[in-house]
Amino acid sequence: MQWRSLVLGLLLLRLGLQALLALLPALAPGLCLRRRFPFPFPPPPAALGPPAAGSSHWGSLLRRGGGGGEAGGDEYERRYSGAFPPQLRARLRDAARGMFVFGYDSYMQHAFPRDELDPLHCRGRGPDRHDPSNLNINDVLGNYSLTLIDALDTLAVMGNSSEFQKAVKLVIDTVSFDKDSTVQVFEATIRVLGSLLSAHIIITDTKQPFGDMTIKDYDNELLHMAHDLAVRLLPAFENTKTGIPYPRVNLKKGVPPDSNNETCTAGAGSLLVEFGILSRLLGDSTFEWVARRAVKALWSLRSNNTGLLGNVVNIQTGHWVGKQSGLGAGSDSFYEYLLKSYILFGEKEDLEMFNDAYRNIQSHLRRGREACNEGEGDPPLYVNVNMFTGQLMNTWIDSLQAFFPGLQVLIGDVEDAICLHAFYYAIWKRYGALPERYNWQLQAPDVPFYPLRPELVESTYLLYQATKNPFYLHVGMDILQSLEKYTKAKCGYATLHHVVEKTKEDRMESFFLSETCKYLYLLFDEENPLHKSGNKYMFTTEGHIVSVDERFRNSLWQDILPGEEDSAERIKPNELKAVNFSSNCNRVPDERRYLLPLKSNYMRQIDQMVGLI
Repeated sequence: MQWRSLVLGLLLLRLGLQALLALLPALAPGLCLRRRFPFPFPPPPAALGPPAAGSSHWGSLLRRGGGGGEAGGDEYERRYSGAFPPQLRARLRDAARGMFVFGYDSYMQHAFPRDELDPLHCRGRGPDRHDPSNLNINDVLGNYSLTLIDALDTLAVMGNSSEFQKAVKLVIDTVSFDKDSTVQVFEATIRVLGSLLSAHIIITDTKQPFGDMTIKDYDNELLHMAHDLAVRLLPAFENTKTGIPYPRVNLKKGVPPDSNNETCTAGAGSLLVEFGILSRLLGDSTFEWVARRAVKALWSLRSNNTGLLGNVVNIQTGHWVGKQSGLGAGSDSFYEYLLKSYILFGEKEDLEMFNDAYRNIQSHLRRGREACNEGEGDPPLYVNVNMFTGQLMNTWIDSLQAFFPGLQVLIGDVEDAICLHAFYYAIWKRYGALPERYNWQLQAPDVPFYPLRPELVESTYLLYQATKNPFYLHVGMDILQSLEKYTKAKCGYATLHHVVEKTKEDRMESFFLSETCKYLYLLFDEENPLHKSGNKYMFTTEGHIVSVDERFRNSLWQDILPGEEDSAERIKPNELKAVNFSSNCNRVPDERRYLLPLKSNYMRQIDQMVGLI
């Protein structure tokens, strides 16, 4: 009875506050109290609001540079509008570089040649040989110095030629894939294969935009290593009735006898970029062929009613085991690679699949008002639905979905990207991190850990490149400060076990160095050769840079898939623009450059929806 009385009292208190706000609109101008998503309990106490400009050690620079806006006016405009001082950008760039250096040096000192760094105990981590069922570890760690390999192109992007050359030689001299390790095909592809290919492209680039990254007497060793790894992954594509690969393979023995016949859509359908690059560098269609066959097999299984795909499928029967259709874990990079494969290879079929998928996503997953920056109603949000009916399946979203605004930037849907990004940024402001799953109805984390993921930083960087709006520099500053405050450990940066309690786990995943630090650094490094050299680059789903050039748009074979006519249209080199390259972005109009990308009343609405205010 006491508990019921307490809840009733809190509900009455909230109703009273809402009535007060309705009577005093001046206290909350533009606040929208109508919601599509009802909250049955009062929101939990607000944890982290946006820090005042003067509360950080960079606040004095903001005040001197005028970045904080004029006194008076809207609080969002005061904090985010106006120019961002170049001195502050330089300091933030150096801070992002320092974050990478501390994590990288700690790994090299305490963990190499093992796969990952345990930042709390300052030691290395490899596969869990005692518990093969520990997939959280064994899917990723293959006993091949994962963190060193994954970080190679970040060293180049930051201009550290001496360490890049040293690291490449170390990989060539010490890493072997002839290991009795069972790894996930997807993770080995995006983290290891992708990084080897990226570093090889950087080394062999005749223009050398990042400085002298050449290796003396280099004989394509990284390309040969990538080939060796890909050959060891090929058994996953054999003996499957659908052409969809097994999720795991032993690098020495092939597919394990007890292998699971179920795989996720993203894991099976996000191999085409790396496998396609390898095929086109080698002149061997095998790798692109198997990856493209898997994409087509998944695409053929989409719902006839909605056009949506599920998130888990049986590779032998083609039956959907997981019927959830969303943009987060299990699905995310499938859509990303449909578009990026088109950007890189110019196969119009890839773009047609992406356009169909995007239309179906808009029709069935998107909720909220039609326009981001005008009209009434809830802000746009993409939810998880049943692939066959389009009906809502749950009320959570996951942190991986924060990549989607960046993907929307690549297709020019910048306005919608602005709204979705603002929603994830509001969650970050509340907790100083993104919980792995966040329940938008309960305004609370469902899965409260944060493993240093890069997706919000990635979208922030791409939105800044598209809009040049200093708002996104403020976002990056908030993220950088939170990482330093809550995740820095004795030897590197640690996963947050609980975003509310700020407890840590003893793990620094390799993508922290390959993606999170890289995107933060590039956000603040306006003069980086990646932005200024005139070359066009694309980021893989692991954040590895690959050049967009003619050699990847010209295959040396006639047919990609057997039995098909050689009529697949390919775009010509001069028809393709690398849409994440700053000079080619579809930007928000110049007159909005120093205004908030999202009107303050809508920003306030989102902050209220996540319980921030």
